[in-house]
Amino acid sequence: MAAEGISFKPRQSAPVMFEERPLAFTDTAHMVKDEIALYDRQIRLWGVKAQEKLRSANILLIGMKALANELAKNLVLAGIGSLTILDDQLVTEDDLGSQFFVSELHVGLNRAAAAISQVRTLNPRVALYADTDNILVKPPEFYAGFDMIIATDLDLAPLSIINAACRFVNKPFYAAASHGFYGFIFADLIVHDYVIEREKSNVPTQLKAETVTRTVVASNTKIENGKQVELVTKREHYSPINLANTSPLQPEQVGSWRRKLQVPPLLTCLRALWDFQSEAGRSLPTQSHADLQLFTRLATEKHKELQLPSETLRSEFLRSFLQNVGSEMAPVTAFLGGQLAQDVINVLGQREQPIQNFLLFDSDDSKGPVYALHPIFPPLDRPIA
Repeated sequence: MAAEGISFKPRQSAPVMFEERPLAFTDTAHMVKDEIALYDRQIRLWGVKAQEKLRSANILLIGMKALANELAKNLVLAGIGSLTILDDQLVTEDDLGSQFFVSELHVGLNRAAAAISQVRTLNPRVALYADTDNILVKPPEFYAGFDMIIATDLDLAPLSIINAACRFVNKPFYAAASHGFYGFIFADLIVHDYVIEREKSNVPTQLKAETVTRTVVASNTKIENGKQVELVTKREHYSPINLANTSPLQPEQVGSWRRKLQVPPLLTCLRALWDFQSEAGRSLPTQSHADLQLFTRLATEKHKELQLPSETLRSEFLRSFLQNVGSEMAPVTAFLGGQLAQDVINVLGQREQPIQNFLLFDSDDSKGPVYALHPIFPPLDRPIA
């Protein structure tokens, strides 16, 4: 369903496409012997069926900065079917300090086109495509050909447009960005079913809602190594990023003073940054007095909206965030890229609990808490028929 109040720009020009075809094996329904040998270690982790789902997956990666470099590396090595890298920006000298798919020879060339030949060396079996178009000229139908869309290092406005387009064609969407020591991952999988395997308990599993977003919808058993294993199917419901950005913390997260103190001010600062983009008409604040004053006011307002204690929004953190915003650090992008790639793999294989729905990473304390940010739901009192 398309989001109200968001319009999609008509296509203005044909994209420039660069293609790197796989050597072989991506046109068969099942894995062949040498593929099983190649992916042996990961098949031991998540099984042949999950690997077959990976090898048929078509993924769109928007933006090709340091975080996207990590994502592309992890997904291609995992053995996805195809990866389309879309970026309309050119490689600059600043990119050379944080990106490992480009070199001095690529300065002035398109980021996506420059990176694709190096990405291909990681796994020649993966089909690779570079699209140099501006993402905002793509119609919603463009996203229908992909199984997963991942947008990196974009402002909130284009993220909201892409997210709405993905919902229009019923495709899962991720957004992520790094800001120096800090970063986030957002997931909107719309409605997603996944299976948890666990040892069979004497207590029967009830088919009912577990949280405001998660419901147990099925339970089956199998025998494995002489033991009964229960396969529990759960269903998660998601919200688009424009709603998540204005949603309150869940009652259990603000129900006590101790829990309020544990909510990182990074959430406040990200919301303030997105409001700054709207009010100032620019992606990032400068060190000017006017920008610092505006950002501080917005952060204070957002902190109050989240019902968080004023003492957790310290001037030291505001200063640190503003000094880091827009920059890239390899350890942080590596962590975020690893976490997001693993979540994408789990979602494609329909296994394990996915991110629901905001992961916040602060490398100062090496924590990555996840917060479910959704509009207020009615109380849970219903079993599943």
